[in-house]
Formats: sequence, C-alpha cells, structure tokens
Amino acid sequence: MERLSFHKEIRRNKINSFFLIGIVLVVLLALVYTIGFIMGEGYFFIILIFGTILSLVYVVGGYYKSADLAIASVGAKKATGPEYRQYNNIVEGLCLASGLPKPKLYIMQNQQINAFASGRDPQHAVVCVTTGALDKLTKQELEGVLAHELSHVANYDIRFMTLTAVLVGMIAIISQMFLRSLFWSSLGGGNDRNNNNAILMIIGIALAILAPMIVALVQLAISRKREYAADSSAVKFMRTPTGLMGALKKIQYNTPMKEVSGAVAPLFLAKPTKEREWFQTHPSLSKRIARLERM
Repeated sequence: MERLSFHKEIRRNKINSFFLIGIVLVVLLALVYTIGFIMGEGYFFIILIFGTILSLVYVVGGYYKSADLAIASVGAKKATGPEYRQYNNIVEGLCLASGLPKPKLYIMQNQQINAFASGRDPQHAVVCVTTGALDKLTKQELEGVLAHELSHVANYDIRFMTLTAVLVGMIAIISQMFLRSLFWSSLGGGNDRNNNNAILMIIGIALAILAPMIVALVQLAISRKREYAADSSAVKFMRTPTGLMGALKKIQYNTPMKEVSGAVAPLFLAKPTKEREWFQTHPSLSKRIARLERM
C-alpha cells in the first residue's frame, strides 16, 4: 500500500477545504441572483443586507469569545500545580518546535479520553484536555493528542470555520426571509410579476429550501477536512504518527464516548459517531487511524 506524505495530505486537505468554501459561495450567489431576479433588485439588496448583518452579529460575536465560551461550557479549570507539570512541559516543547506561542492550558474533569483547542488566533488560544486523557494515555500518546490540538491553532481552524459559519448563516437567513416574504405576499394576493414567472418562482422556492441543507452538509465536510489536516500536521510536528494513532485507538476501543454539549462537540479531538459520516463534524476514528498507519 502506498505511503502517505503528511506534507501532501496537509496541502490536499487545505485545497479541498477551499474548494468546499467555493461551493458555498456558488450556492450563495445562485440564491441571491434568483431572489433578485424574482423580487427585484431593491428587495434583493434589503434581504442581502439584513441577512449579512444578522449572520455577522450572531457568529462573529461568538468568534471573539470562542475560547472563553468553550472553557466555561465544560467547567474547565487552569492546569496549574505540580500534577500538571508533564502536560505543561509537552505543550512547551511542541510550541518551541512549531514556533507557536504557548496557549493557556486547562483541565476538564471527565474520565473520557478527549481534548480540544479554541481561540481566534495563536495569541488567544486555549487547549483543554480531560483528566481521562492525562490518566490513561502514555506520554507519547498525549504528545500526539496535544500536537493535533495545536495544529488546529496553527492552521487558524477557528477562524476558517467562523468564515464558513458566516456564509452558511447568511444563506439560511436569506432563504428564510425570502420564503416568509412569499408567504405574506400570497396572503395579500400576490402580484403580476410573480404570477408571470411561475417557473422561476418554483426554482427560487426550491433553491431557498434546499440551499441551507446543501451548505450545512458542505460545512460538515469542511470540518472533517480540517480534522484530517490537523492529524497530518500533528505528524509533521512529531515526525511520527505513533502517538496520535495510539490515542485514537484507545478512544475507539477502550473509552465509551458520551454526548457532550452540541456547541462544543465539534472542537473535540473525537466525538460520538452515531449517524452517517455525512452528518458528522469528524471523520470516523477507523478512517483516521487507517490514514495515520499509512504515514
């Protein structure tokens, strides 16, 4: 079986992420063009402006407070004291090797093996691990987990996923405003313009219904690509896949995964996978392990 190059994997997953963002932009453009053609340019600009403002306020507000919100939601505490010396030393070593500033380190009281990173950039980043990860992983496995989380920081994944969320939010808001305006227009008897463009109106309604679902699936696909990229970047930092691979195997076979807060779940190293992968923010553990075994 052909060996995978972590350099090529990182580049390929980043290219795929930008390609998927392109799909979201195409859907957005198709939606606003169709709405503008049906409803008129003046109405279109009103919808676009309101959709953009609402999406930006909702998502960007969370973006600047992402680290604080994530830490607060899991009840984590700062990793200070001699019992966390190894945790701090590993992160310091990885930061020196990768050229990153040391993030704030936290501990989450949970016997599952898991971890997450958050923050809008390396200067405002946090890393949090569970007590289960500290207790059950070897030093090399813990290094692999922390290298994965620092890779999210180095790759600006919070910023990238925030951009995606803004675009997806705009599409959802614009679609809702368009469909609601049609509903109220129909109650008032409609107008000749709409009646004379029945086919285009049907296309617009179908696009407004399907577009949010399509881009939501694309958003999940982007998240999975960023997880693969973080796995590959962790191998780049450590020059071996052994540690991260061992940690993922322990999560897969020895740790019963439980549901966590929906808002924070996408940040974690691993999360429960009860649904088809298309509807998940993370690739399956078996696929991630198989890719690491080929590096």
